[in-house]
Amino acid sequence: MKSIIAKVIYLLMVITALLGVLNSPSALVAGIIFSLIFQNPFKSFSQTAISYLLKTSIVGLGFGMLFKETLETSKEGFSLTVCTILLTVILGFILIRVMKLEKQLGHLITAGTSICGGSAIAAISSVIRAKGPTISIALGIVFLLNSIALFVFPIIGHLLDLSQYEFGLWCAVAIHDTSSVVGSAVDYGNEALRIATTVKLSRTLWIIPLSIFYTFIFKTKGKKLKIPYFIFLFIVAIALNSYHIIPEPVSSNIVFLSKRLLILTLFVVGSTLSISNIKSIGIKPLLFALILWLFITIFSLAYILY
Repeated sequence: MKSIIAKVIYLLMVITALLGVLNSPSALVAGIIFSLIFQNPFKSFSQTAISYLLKTSIVGLGFGMLFKETLETSKEGFSLTVCTILLTVILGFILIRVMKLEKQLGHLITAGTSICGGSAIAAISSVIRAKGPTISIALGIVFLLNSIALFVFPIIGHLLDLSQYEFGLWCAVAIHDTSSVVGSAVDYGNEALRIATTVKLSRTLWIIPLSIFYTFIFKTKGKKLKIPYFIFLFIVAIALNSYHIIPEPVSSNIVFLSKRLLILTLFVVGSTLSISNIKSIGIKPLLFALILWLFITIFSLAYILY
C-alpha cells in the first residue's frame, strides 16, 4: 500500500514541477523530502531519466540563444575556465598527497569540482578504472555540495549585487553540476541563464583533455573516452534560432518547456538522495572536496569582481 501511495505522490510532484508551481530550490527540496519519507519507487529509472532530462533541457535552452552572443560569452569565459581548471587540478594533486586521500577518490572529486560534477566523474571513472563504491562516494559529495550551492549562490549574488553577467559566469565556474548551475541561474534572470549555460557547456568539453591526461597518470591506455555529444545538439539549436529557421513563437515555447523540464530534473535529482550514501562519505573526502570547492568559488568570484 505504501509503495502505491509513494508512486501516486511522486507522479503528482512530477506534474507540479511541470506546471511551474515549484522553482529550482523548492523542487530540489521537495525531492529530498520525498526521498526521506518514502523510498523512490522509480529509483533505477530516475538515475537514467536525470541524464536525459538535463540534456533535453539544455538543448532546448539553445533555441533561445544566438551565435554571436554565445561566441562572445565563450571567449570572455575562456581565460577564467582555463585558469580555474588548471589551478584546481594542481591543488587537488597536492591535497591528495598531503591529506593521504585514496588516490582514485581524490582524482574523481578533483575532476568533478574543476569541470562539471557528475559528468566529469562518470567520464574519468571509466578512464582510471574506479570501482563502484568510490564512484558513489564522489557522486554523493558532489550532490551534497550542489544542493548547498543551489541555495547559497543566489543569496550571495543578491547580497553582493552581482549583475546577471557576473552571476552567470560565477555559477558556471564554481558550481559542480550543470543541473545546479542552470537551476541557480534560471531564477536570477534570462541573461544569467544564457551566460551560465554557455560557459558551463564550453567548460564541459574540457572533459576530453582531462581524460587524456588521466590515461597517462593512471597508465590506462585504450580506454574509450566519453564525449558529451549533446553539446553539438545544443550548437545546432543555437544555429536554428540564429538563422530564424524555426518561427519565434515555436522557439520561445521550446525554451519555456525546457525551463520546466529543468525544474523537474532538480526534483528527480533530489528524489534519488540516499542517506546511506551520505553516511558513507566520511569526513576526510568531504573536507577535501570542501577545500577545493571553496578555493574555486572564492578565486572565481575575486577574478570576476576585480
